Amino acid sequence: MKRGFYTIMSAQFFSSLADNALFVAAVELLRTGGAPEWQRAALVPMFALFYVVLAPFVGAFADALPKGKVMFVSNAIKVAGCLMMLFGSHPLMAYAVVGLGAAAYSPAKYGILTELLPASQLVKANGWIEGLTIASIILGVLLGGQLVGQQLSGMLLGFDFPVVNTGVDTPAEAAIAALIFVYALAAWFNTRIPHTGVEMRPLRADPSRSVVANTLNLLPDFWACNSRLWRDKLGQISLATTTLFWGAGGNLKFIVLAWAAVALGYNTTQASALTGVVAIGTAVGAVVASMRMRLDMATRVIPLGIAMGLLLILMVFISNIWLAIPFLIVLGGLGGYLVVPMNALLQHRGHNLMGAGRSIAVQNFNEQACILGLGAFYSLSLKLGLSVFGAITTFGLVVAGIMWVIRRWHQRNCVNHRDEVNHLLDIARHDTHH
Repeated sequence: MKRGFYTIMSAQFFSSLADNALFVAAVELLRTGGAPEWQRAALVPMFALFYVVLAPFVGAFADALPKGKVMFVSNAIKVAGCLMMLFGSHPLMAYAVVGLGAAAYSPAKYGILTELLPASQLVKANGWIEGLTIASIILGVLLGGQLVGQQLSGMLLGFDFPVVNTGVDTPAEAAIAALIFVYALAAWFNTRIPHTGVEMRPLRADPSRSVVANTLNLLPDFWACNSRLWRDKLGQISLATTTLFWGAGGNLKFIVLAWAAVALGYNTTQASALTGVVAIGTAVGAVVASMRMRLDMATRVIPLGIAMGLLLILMVFISNIWLAIPFLIVLGGLGGYLVVPMNALLQHRGHNLMGAGRSIAVQNFNEQACILGLGAFYSLSLKLGLSVFGAITTFGLVVAGIMWVIRRWHQRNCVNHRDEVNHLLDIARHDTHH
């Protein structure tokens, strides 16, 4: 791997670490503020909101500027969201702003991989970066849980600045303040990311028109890219699979917190550790997939998605921590093994069809729309009176059912469009070996 790859990994690690710790702190902020359960569940779709709204623009933005600069600006937006949360904005609104920063960050983070590395190293690179991201999730939720816990929060609240009244008075607020420094560290790494030498694709602008009109011109381009990927016989399957995986996985981190509170009687600090357990399994699955899978073999992992949905339903029958830990590791492992090859295949098709930044923006739009939709579905289930166990069961059935439909869709493609699918697999096989 090139040296710049490790700088990208470091920047991604610290930014993702802060994102995940902030989620736990925001849950605790709402809980201690007396917010209902459905509002805590709504944190997940609120984070996804700007991914969906700004998807037509952030990909073109990522392709128009050096990726390191885009990532730096994105981290600055995340800091602004933290400050809003500290100084009186509703946590759901402030967390949406953090999601805005993450939405701008993602196309640059993944797009730079296709600029820096050959196609033959994409699966391996995805394995490493997904594994590192999962490690940051593990450590992030653990860090968030500890920051809102009694011991660390007591130390943070003990800091006293002369003259200045910070207004930081609760464990959750102290945790959020501390995480601003983690985002600052990620921003420093962003400044060290090298230029890849790939030509920028400037935003198309007509000087005779307003900024708003020029911005709206990006919409047709985005929808054309979106349609192109959905029409591609491999792109559509990899996009559908990763969309559903991230839709389910994005909501799983809150589902595990809610389940641990009901099934095991855990508080936020204890339950956050179990979210980390799922992430350990995902990291192991991601690393194994990066060693065993190739681009042209990616579609073989689709049945694992059905198994994931069914395993979610089994979670409601577990009330013993020693059974819960291996179960959650297996659940995460299936997800990690599923997403790495499918993600690499999607990046490969997207890069060939439209360019890295736009491809990732299309991917983010679909995945975050799924997180938004499934998160709203889960949150609404709770608001309408369904129990946590009932909501989890319904959620698992929906995931397994949709993944079964995707599997049938791919089988039909292989029968009705065999020549096209085989041609695309040959391209992937050739690029893997070169």
